[in-house]
Amino acid sequence: MVDKVVRLEDAIATIDDQDTICVAGFVGIGTPECLLRGLEDRFLKSNAPKDISLLFAAAPGDGKDRGLNRLAHPGLVKRAIGGHWSLVPKLGALAVKEEIEAYNLPLGCISQLYRDIASGKPGMFSKVGLRTFVDPRQSGGAINKRSTEKLVEVQQIAGEEWLFYHSVPIDVAFIRGTTADRLGNITMEREALTLDMLSIAMAAKNSGGLVIAQVERIAAAGSFAPKDVIVPGNFVDCVVLAEQDEHMQTFQTAYNHAFAGRMRGTVDQLPTMKFDQRKIIARRAAMELPINGVVNLGIGMPEGVAAVASEESIIDHITLTTEAGVLGGIPQSGLDFGAAINANAIIQTNQQFDFYDGGGLDLACLGMAETDQQGNVNVSRFKDRFAGAGGFINISQNARKVIFVGTFTAGGLEIAVGSGKLRILNEGRNQKFTTEVEQITFNGAYSCEQGKEVLYVTERCVFRMTPAGLELTEIAPGVDLEKDILSQMAFKPIVKTVAAMDDSIFHEEPMGLRSRMLNIDLEDRLYYDQAENTVYANLSGLSIKDVSDIAEFAAGMNAFFERIGQKVNLVSNYDGISIAPAVASKFADLASQLEYDFYLTATRYTTSAFLRQKLGRDLKDRSISPHIFETREEAAAYVQFCNNRDQAASS
Repeated sequence: MVDKVVRLEDAIATIDDQDTICVAGFVGIGTPECLLRGLEDRFLKSNAPKDISLLFAAAPGDGKDRGLNRLAHPGLVKRAIGGHWSLVPKLGALAVKEEIEAYNLPLGCISQLYRDIASGKPGMFSKVGLRTFVDPRQSGGAINKRSTEKLVEVQQIAGEEWLFYHSVPIDVAFIRGTTADRLGNITMEREALTLDMLSIAMAAKNSGGLVIAQVERIAAAGSFAPKDVIVPGNFVDCVVLAEQDEHMQTFQTAYNHAFAGRMRGTVDQLPTMKFDQRKIIARRAAMELPINGVVNLGIGMPEGVAAVASEESIIDHITLTTEAGVLGGIPQSGLDFGAAINANAIIQTNQQFDFYDGGGLDLACLGMAETDQQGNVNVSRFKDRFAGAGGFINISQNARKVIFVGTFTAGGLEIAVGSGKLRILNEGRNQKFTTEVEQITFNGAYSCEQGKEVLYVTERCVFRMTPAGLELTEIAPGVDLEKDILSQMAFKPIVKTVAAMDDSIFHEEPMGLRSRMLNIDLEDRLYYDQAENTVYANLSGLSIKDVSDIAEFAAGMNAFFERIGQKVNLVSNYDGISIAPAVASKFADLASQLEYDFYLTATRYTTSAFLRQKLGRDLKDRSISPHIFETREEAAAYVQFCNNRDQAASS
């Protein structure tokens, strides 16, 4: 038996000049602080190793001196490839000053690339990054002029464009766990996240490299149940025991049982937000939350949406996620970001991005630092300040619906709210709606081609992305269109019919969002477009628990369609609907009756695969073609197809 527990100095001594080191960590979670400090100490004492390359996904750092900031010494780092850079400003400064080669690739793509490196593949195909700064037809992710190697290519597959991300062989992997035995088996029971520890270790081993693990305690060989081992010992070359101050659960929290899922935390209510512009923005964004939907909230301004959802008692009707691998619970902020209290599940980061990239997110709410007339958004590069994209590109490109949130101007903005109206007391010094963004982190035109719904929410107005560009759709009461909006933009948006933002947003008391989302009168769920002869039914959040609910629903539906006086097309939203199994058959009977009595064509849509299959089977059993789609666009397109077909047949 080989004892793999070694001194820090002996582990770090294995690193050679020009090695490529892959470093795990998400902010401070899973960041091997002891190993990074040991590498820094060796370089400062001996000027070795020199010219190393770094590969990282999620900016292991605290924005000051910890994490990868320790390695920002001239001569130590030659090249860095990272997903998120804002928390490693010392390393970012070297990149901006052209002192190192540097690349910014989407966090999710780096996370997924680890698996392809492990499996010996030359790289990974993804659509993530197309027509953003990662696209080689823009900068290919290069941060500066000295970064000339092509890490990303555009390739055609079956007539479609894809990006090909090249594999990066790994010489050394820095990973972290909770406990190791003498054989190098690693568990993670006290960690807030599992991240990509396993795939990073496999990628290094199969590249012919070394895996160095940092842990906080050592166990005897044979101590672990096999399923508790996250990284098997045969993937680990040596283990270093870290002191507590270099093995905090996050850079903000020494240890919280609730972060690790070892106990439930008491978080019945998040703190109430101060009634200011941040809360106004969060309130308007919260109105878009999908009942029973899966949501990603970005760091910063979007975090307020969770606080509003908690205040309005609807947070238990949505599943919040973080790209780090958390599903459910209450995501944390600041240097705890990535962790969550009372999560339903914690999966690997690469698996979370598989889910995101495949369209698993119903809604993403993300920040916007700079937006232009084409709807492009920049959150990654501002002159000499470099933040990087992180998971922003994966999330914004693939969520079914995207809301960008931010103040209308920046730098000294002051507002006042009274009597349900908003006043601008002091305008921000910097315009955020500009003619052309400095760097494209989100491509508005590309999102339109995908048929994505995109909103831009500020404290004073709301825009919507259209094929023709940004359209102003809502304005806050008390705000002057010309003075407070148009004159503060570098371009003129499309202005057609502009509605008032919801009045309840601008009163300090709760908006009653739970009742408005869950207890909607049936009349308010139904809209008849006479020109199209189509009824749009929003059944989202409808709860059918027993036969009395069915009777009430049937009476309302029959009365509504009888008033129209002719058969109509139907497009119905079933997202978030709840039908008790005991009355599912009777609900299908009602759907059948309504179809025969009132519908020319009926289509329904829901993101729930189970509901599509269950309701579809029930309708087929009643000799009704189900026509149940995944999106509203698909459902509406089918109605249009049927109308065109019928018109052609009649002529």
